[in-house]
Amino acid sequence: MTRVHVRVWLLRLVPVIAIVAATFLLLGETKPLDTTTVDLNNRLQVPPLREESTWGRSQNGDLRVGMSGVVTPTLTLQNHRELVIFMGHELERQATLVMRPTYAEVSGLIRRGQVDVSFVCSLLYVEGKAASNMELLVAPQVNGRTVYYSYLIVPRDSPSSSYEDLRQGVFAFTDPISNSGHLVPAYYLSLFGETPDTFFSRYIYTHSHDNSIIAVANGLVDGAAVDSLVYEQLAVTNPELVSRTKIIARWGPYGIPPVVVNPALDPQLKEQLRNFFLNLHNSATGARILHSLGIDRFVIVEDNLYDSIRQMRDKVGG
Repeated sequence: MTRVHVRVWLLRLVPVIAIVAATFLLLGETKPLDTTTVDLNNRLQVPPLREESTWGRSQNGDLRVGMSGVVTPTLTLQNHRELVIFMGHELERQATLVMRPTYAEVSGLIRRGQVDVSFVCSLLYVEGKAASNMELLVAPQVNGRTVYYSYLIVPRDSPSSSYEDLRQGVFAFTDPISNSGHLVPAYYLSLFGETPDTFFSRYIYTHSHDNSIIAVANGLVDGAAVDSLVYEQLAVTNPELVSRTKIIARWGPYGIPPVVVNPALDPQLKEQLRNFFLNLHNSATGARILHSLGIDRFVIVEDNLYDSIRQMRDKVGG
């Protein structure tokens, strides 16, 4: 039996959510800026991943799997480690999970062929497809559907009951290339004739949906827009946290975040990867992994599933 190793290279971000977020917000009040980018994690210094020049397409049977911090890196690693191990085992390759804290960095990895396959957000796929450096491979099916929503959330005791109520408040976006965590709320502001700069007194980027939920639950921001899949998963795994928030708007549905590859990837490897995902639910191990991720199965979806995101992007001018 082939021995499989999973090497995890990431910027090790240890969540210290409340303390760091509060500090940044307080510091932000002393600056005349309308926009503050907040990193809700304490970064530990680690050795560089590799010299850029030594990177390239997989060699010697390596398989590089890209991922960004949709949830904090610690949770992402916990949730996906077994999937990557199993992928390497089934494809008889040495699997490497390559994580980056922002969607833009993951996009760069795919564009340069530094990862073979990647889990991405829906907007990142739309932008990557337009630039001809991303190809749709498969997508997860959750509760029988291949769509998700953007939830507008506020603290449980907030008097706000609509988006308009958050005018001149402090808002948490997740990432500039997030559909549910940035594009959707920006699009709805555009329908008011507003932008984040004109509508909010201040906004921050948390770079993960669970960080945004934590910021709302702890009253560090007045509201946030988050991925419904992450919110519903946290409602199961951390109900106390989610109970300190409430949903005041549900926007969508939108095409679910897919799995993509670089179009230049070896066709044989591409087909092996597609077959792995499509048949994952047929094995006991695969079914158990899918259950832990809150996924029914992976399926083939058409590109037009993401047309509504393209329309919003065109409207906002992304």
